[in-house]
Amino acid sequence: MTGRAAALRAATRTVRGRTAIATLVIVGLASSVAAVVIVAVLRGLLAEDVAKATRLRVAEVSRQAVDTVVVTGKFRKVFDVPDPDDEFVQVLDSAGRVVGASTNVAGLPAQGSLTPDPVELTGPLAEQPLLLVVSGTVDTPRGPITVLVGHSLDAVKDATKTVAALLTGGLPPLLAVIGVTGWLLTGRALAPVEAIRTEVDAISTSLLDRRVSEPPGGDEITRLAQTMNSMLGRLEQSVQRQRRFVADASHELRSPIAAICQHAEVSLAHPTRCPTSELAATVLTEARRVQQLIDDLLLLARADEHSLDPHREPVDLDDLVFEEASRLRSDTTLRVGTSAVSAGRVDGDPAALRRLLRNLVDNAARHATRRVSLGLAEHNGNVLLTVEDDGPGIPEPDRARVLERFVRLDESRARDDGGSGLGLAIVAELARAHHAGLRIGAGALGGARVELSFLRSTDQA
Repeated sequence: MTGRAAALRAATRTVRGRTAIATLVIVGLASSVAAVVIVAVLRGLLAEDVAKATRLRVAEVSRQAVDTVVVTGKFRKVFDVPDPDDEFVQVLDSAGRVVGASTNVAGLPAQGSLTPDPVELTGPLAEQPLLLVVSGTVDTPRGPITVLVGHSLDAVKDATKTVAALLTGGLPPLLAVIGVTGWLLTGRALAPVEAIRTEVDAISTSLLDRRVSEPPGGDEITRLAQTMNSMLGRLEQSVQRQRRFVADASHELRSPIAAICQHAEVSLAHPTRCPTSELAATVLTEARRVQQLIDDLLLLARADEHSLDPHREPVDLDDLVFEEASRLRSDTTLRVGTSAVSAGRVDGDPAALRRLLRNLVDNAARHATRRVSLGLAEHNGNVLLTVEDDGPGIPEPDRARVLERFVRLDESRARDDGGSGLGLAIVAELARAHHAGLRIGAGALGGARVELSFLRSTDQA
């Protein structure tokens, strides 16, 4: 019994149970109110019919009383009624005295009220029925008289009682039918939701390729399943990207660490073959490479968390372009063209913009043969930054892919030549944070051309 009660309590906590209970309560209250209204309206209609019939009876008795006075000059003393148990008649003179009555109320004072409105009262007949008393006043040769006719409301009472009993007796079965129907229909409507829940519960990180079934119909549950499948698709892509990210990061970190360990082992085993200064230089180089990789990973992690919100201030982008051009000329033998650089001010984070530009310039220098060209110009309220090289270029199918993380094309997969594969991915994230458009195409020098379109700064002072 305890288990059944616990199961019942658990069922009432479900959406199905709460819906069925709410339906029962609402329908029960509405039905009860409707039943009360129906009984009240029915009683009013039946009582009105009795009042109409009683008014006709008042008119009939009034004619009899007037005819008697006209013929005899006296008030009629006794009036006949069809059913002494259901009706009485009284005739009152102008002073309110009873001058005539039916035998079932003989000797009794006036019953009811002299007002024209019907009045309900209990008695004075032997069975003590509920009566509806109607009055009417007419003139006679001996002065005005008032006729009172009382008629039993037992028929009205019996009819309303029967209807009330039928409604009261029919309400529980009706509620039972509605409750069972609501339970079944709600269960049927929620069955796809439960199926979706079961399928989603069975999906683990190793089964993210699974999808929930989409029921036909195009209703809310279908849209729920479609939204769930879209979410699972995004989750699958995110997990795959995270796994690839971790694997690539581990691979990138393994190389400098292996180099440090190798030189340290050689230095320990053969101090003369690997002196301390050479070991220190190797460790410093590889440590800086690790530091740069960690900084890049941290920046991309912030981008994934949507927390890469740069501090904005007016920045003269042409100054940064000339700085990078000067650095590239001093570090390489490449010819760096800046003749297409004009003034351009944007709103952004100077450090982030400097990093963005450096990544672009380093990427161009890595693939260039002899020349790199930088350009900056204002056009239609935008500031257009371009970086070109005379290298092999980027094939059109790979132009979107190179913006992904740890992506290096075949000719630059060597770590020393191709970098970590994060440079352009960081450029894409920083451009997105600055609401800048990014496009990769073919340049006039024969290699790749990267374009960044910034909104011009509102502060042009």
